[in-house]
Amino acid sequence: MGTWKFDPYHTQVEFSAKHLGMMTVRGHFAEVAVTGDVYPDHPERSKIEVTINTASIRTHNEQRDNDLRSSNFLEIDKYPTITFKSTKIEPKGPDKGTMTGDLTIKGMTNPVTLNVVKYGEFNDPQMGHRIGYAAETKINRKDFGMRFEMMLDGKFVVANDIQINIEGELVEAKEPAKTTA
Repeated sequence: MGTWKFDPYHTQVEFSAKHLGMMTVRGHFAEVAVTGDVYPDHPERSKIEVTINTASIRTHNEQRDNDLRSSNFLEIDKYPTITFKSTKIEPKGPDKGTMTGDLTIKGMTNPVTLNVVKYGEFNDPQMGHRIGYAAETKINRKDFGMRFEMMLDGKFVVANDIQINIEGELVEAKEPAKTTA
């Protein structure tokens, strides 16, 4: 088995939350770095670490993005990154499992469990041997110090529950050819 790396061009972290209990506002982080030791045939041995640049948040609305970067939510000047470090990966079938780890937002760390699905494998001489994964979880933003509670007509402007969806591709690194002297 070779060495596997996350493809930074095919890794995305997206989130969504309800606005006034009606519309779902979606966004993503444009700068995500993933490292770790990955064993596709023995996922329970894998370790994953994720670092997200909080300033890279995007929701298709500059005013909302700036509010999310402010002290009401992420406080990017004080907390420039969000991190996740896996602590346990459990297979639940050939293409499913869970990954538990420590999520740190605004200096507050809480355990979260993501449901993980293997999308499939692709092997091509140009693009390399790839495996696609998706993971999802839900967090309560208040557990991470985001206590903004504005209400209009008895409805929260921003819901407490935040849905997180992640997709990524692993690429098998080519082993250098061994030379004999």
